[in-house]
Amino acid sequence: MNLSRQPGDRLGITLLVAASLHAFVILGITFKPFDRSKPDYRQQSLEVMVVRHPVNPPEEDEKPDFLAQTSQQGSGEMREPVKPSLEQTQAALPVQMQPAIQQPPPRLQKLITEISPVQTEITPPRDEPTPQPSASQLLASKNIEIARLTAELERKTLAYARMPKRKAISASTKEYKYAAYLDAWRRKVERIGNLNYPDQAKRDQLYGNLVLHVAVKADGSVELVRVLHSSGHKILDDAAVRIVRMSAPFSPFPTEIRKETDILDITRTWQFLRSGKLDSE
Repeated sequence: MNLSRQPGDRLGITLLVAASLHAFVILGITFKPFDRSKPDYRQQSLEVMVVRHPVNPPEEDEKPDFLAQTSQQGSGEMREPVKPSLEQTQAALPVQMQPAIQQPPPRLQKLITEISPVQTEITPPRDEPTPQPSASQLLASKNIEIARLTAELERKTLAYARMPKRKAISASTKEYKYAAYLDAWRRKVERIGNLNYPDQAKRDQLYGNLVLHVAVKADGSVELVRVLHSSGHKILDDAAVRIVRMSAPFSPFPTEIRKETDILDITRTWQFLRSGKLDSE
């Protein structure tokens, strides 16, 4: 028997083997549609919990509920096994290993305090009825107020009575008793002033007018002297004040003036003339 095969047989066998292999590959591969409603587990995050190993390892549980890095003992109050969360694991860590709580910056914390003030409940006071005073109390209060006003009026009257009586006179005063006293007073001041005219005013040829106020007491003494309107030269102003004080004391008040006043306020205009003399108006 001749076992040799012809080239055509070998080609047929080869084609048969190749067709068998292609049919196996094609029939063995299946296609499945992609379901977008189901989550893609490749994109899920991995939650890692780190637990500190205890010094004394606890007893191993033959039937653990979950697999962990080390054995964990719960409180035993839960009937259903619950998977521990990351927050619970962090709470179980020592203080040194717990993450620090970040406080807001001082400016942000102040802004939060101003925006959300603490509401304090304030209880309004109760309105209590005010007791009405009786008729006797009102009468007593009126009497006390009248007595106070009477005492105040008496005090002011007494103080006013003790005040010295003043009389203002000037060159325009026409009443005889005051006009006569004023004329005598003026002549004495002019006489003393011409005798004590300031030498520097004569050398520098200073002249001018000034208004002088002189307060004369009943005994003829001077209470005060002041310049109401300056002459423009301090030498002349000071000389006028000095001349009045040099002229004091003046004559005491006559009886008819003393009965009416205690102080005479004399206002006169004094003139330092170019001729070196003192005159008054």
